[in-house]
Amino acid sequence: MKPKVIVVMPAYNAARTLRMTYETLPKEHLHSVILVDDGSTDETLAIARQLNLEVFVHTRNYGYGANQKTCYAEALKAGADIIVMVHPDYQYDPALLPEIIQPILDGKVDLVLGSRLQAGSALEQGMPWWKYYANRFLTWLENICFGLRHTEYHTGYRAFDRSVLEAVNFGMNSDGFVFDQEIIAQAVACGARIGEIAVPVRYFREASSATFFQSSIYGLRILWLLGKYLLHRTGIHKSRQFESLRRRYRPAAGDAKAHGSV
Repeated sequence: MKPKVIVVMPAYNAARTLRMTYETLPKEHLHSVILVDDGSTDETLAIARQLNLEVFVHTRNYGYGANQKTCYAEALKAGADIIVMVHPDYQYDPALLPEIIQPILDGKVDLVLGSRLQAGSALEQGMPWWKYYANRFLTWLENICFGLRHTEYHTGYRAFDRSVLEAVNFGMNSDGFVFDQEIIAQAVACGARIGEIAVPVRYFREASSATFFQSSIYGLRILWLLGKYLLHRTGIHKSRQFESLRRRYRPAAGDAKAHGSV
């Protein structure tokens, strides 16, 4: 039976780019699109309803991580086999959906990351220099801590096998931007297989982008997260945040071979 692929869109003031993001999605490869509106003050909600998306609404802006929690919870309730997060700001190419889900369909991995740094120059594509070098540095640290060899962890384009989201306790994660890295750390701790594909990046006025100050706070929170993860992995201080909710996965031993790129 064909796997049920559901796209989730964590949206906040995405009215200028939502329609073209949705229209670029290859509909023949997906079952439905769930959009969670996180208290937008523009026309995001009206456009989502015009497009007949399945919409869930937060009464106020709870944060990017809180938005993803609702996205994943609703996708699981809807019976998704594969859940793909697509930002509605059109920064990542929605047309690459078949490529990002294929490694999961092939049974090679459980989680696929769309890397902006795997091929080509993200700097030439418009990524701010300070964001590029911070990304490279943090990814280097994360590879050391996770025992992996990926080119980027700081991407908003991701595909999850259902089993990963059922295994990780994403409800314990932050409501802010560091949620993205917490769920990866949880997946690694649970022994999920992680792969990546190369994706181009678009930087333009309508696309959302964190400020230098926001990115600095985000970087510090990642360092704190990596510290907690290492304490958990070494057994010095176990954390429920990194415990698997399912028995399918065993705690990761930092085996890079089990988590190779695809």
